[in-house]
Amino acid sequence: MAAIQEPTVTFGVLNETTTDESRVALTPDIVTRLRKAGVSCLIEHDAGIAAGYVDNDYEKAGARVLDADAIIAEADALGFVGRPDEGRLAGIKPGTWVIGMLGSFTDDQYVAALSKTGLVGIAMERLPRQLSSAQSMDEMTSQNSVMGYKAALVAANAYGSFFPMMTTAAGTVRPAKVLILGAGIAGLQAIGTAKRLGAVVTAYDVRPASRGEVESLGAKFLDLGLDFSAGQGEGGYARQLTAEEQAAQQAAVDEKAAGFDVIITTAKVPGRKPPLLLTKAGVDGLKRGAVIVDCAASELGGNVEGSSVGTQVTDGGVTIIGAPYLSSEVANTASNLLARNVADVLAHFVRDGALTITPGEELDDALVVAGRPDSAAQAGKA
Repeated sequence: MAAIQEPTVTFGVLNETTTDESRVALTPDIVTRLRKAGVSCLIEHDAGIAAGYVDNDYEKAGARVLDADAIIAEADALGFVGRPDEGRLAGIKPGTWVIGMLGSFTDDQYVAALSKTGLVGIAMERLPRQLSSAQSMDEMTSQNSVMGYKAALVAANAYGSFFPMMTTAAGTVRPAKVLILGAGIAGLQAIGTAKRLGAVVTAYDVRPASRGEVESLGAKFLDLGLDFSAGQGEGGYARQLTAEEQAAQQAAVDEKAAGFDVIITTAKVPGRKPPLLLTKAGVDGLKRGAVIVDCAASELGGNVEGSSVGTQVTDGGVTIIGAPYLSSEVANTASNLLARNVADVLAHFVRDGALTITPGEELDDALVVAGRPDSAAQAGKA
């Protein structure tokens, strides 16, 4: 049995519960896991309640429950579901590590604010997914899997008929025809869930490898008659299509979409404006009562033209649900997965009893976006 190291690094998590966020970046099981890696944990009062964990659960696991100011004053590293705003950054002591989805691809101003306040920024959206050693750190994969599952349930709940075929004394109800646009982690989970609910599922993605993945789940692959053979991007994500490719794809999808009852879109490009997959013409071509769940909807736009966060019904009777927060609606499971991701990123940097960055180490170079020392250095307790 491995010996438990005496804690030398202190990790803190604050309460991020809002109307849109129910997840927490630390769960009781992870408190125990981190202690074995030499990390003691602090958590703010009531931070885990929305995810199903009370303060006593954390205390039994060995964490200390404190107020936010005390955590910020003591912690060497802070873990977040999202990221602290710039006002919060100003109150965090220099040298503290900030770990989370920092939006570093599109928000240079935020990264500059991290550096200006003397913080070390660890951006989980930059995780190189091709590294086998980094798989357990991949927050995007874990949270998108939850999102895809929930998207199918949201769609089924909003749809005015059954997903499966039903034979009753009053006649037979045909199964719903569901189209999944984007066959990454979220899309594949949506496919599997919609299939389990009994729908007839079709899916599409620009990546050539996705056809086999879609068909392995028992869904049909939507043939648009287009060839985006270079659709695979860096790090396992779909690449951004050219303007010409997007126009051709949109026209073909708009035409095919009319034959479906439910459409779920999941095509995100991390930190960037999502590709437009269904135009207004495509939405207008859907039958009354059709449902669209746009998982990519955000302030940057969505996969569906005109979609926004929340629910709207078009003049033609099509329900569009902009739903970027679906993983938060499965808060317990999502938190369990996310906390493991964050903890494994933190544990990766715990070396010789301190938080240390090693220049030239692939994972370190990818994740550290602010406060990078010129040479291997300790942060926090240095």
